[in-house]
Amino acid sequence: MTFFTQLIYALDAEILKANGALEEVLMEYAGIERRTCIRFVIPGATVNYWLKKPLLSKPSFNEEFCPVLDISRGGLRFLTREDLKIHTQITLEVSIPGERIPLELQGQIKWIAPTEESGYKQQIGVQFHPYGERKGQNYPGSLVKIIALEQKFAPADQSERDQSATDEFETDG
Repeated sequence: MTFFTQLIYALDAEILKANGALEEVLMEYAGIERRTCIRFVIPGATVNYWLKKPLLSKPSFNEEFCPVLDISRGGLRFLTREDLKIHTQITLEVSIPGERIPLELQGQIKWIAPTEESGYKQQIGVQFHPYGERKGQNYPGSLVKIIALEQKFAPADQSERDQSATDEFETDG
């Protein structure tokens, strides 16, 4: 674990302690991998994003063509030049080379880490909202597309491990 990662964890722990929620996330900071979704890289994928704004304002991108570091059924990690805040609601438009229509997904920024990539300030970890037909949920077809991309780009040993998880996935919370 790098110094910066330890620092982010320590700062998050202080914030959570102040909010009385430290007990809920102790396992996360103990270095236990809690992700159930396979993370995979899509070479050349980029993301445009905008942050949640007041109801009557027209949405416009805060930043475009940010490199996607990895993606999974549950979230996305990308680089940004902006200073973003944890817990911010975000809409993502993910462009995938060879695909005509980008994936549009909604989520929440769950973590932020500094990056050493030239020209970028932060790595951003976004957790997608659930998939379903209700307001605020992501279109279930996006999940189908991510699963197809996972089968195409994920390392073979990881895809086989997660094959049974598709049968158990619930789209309506």
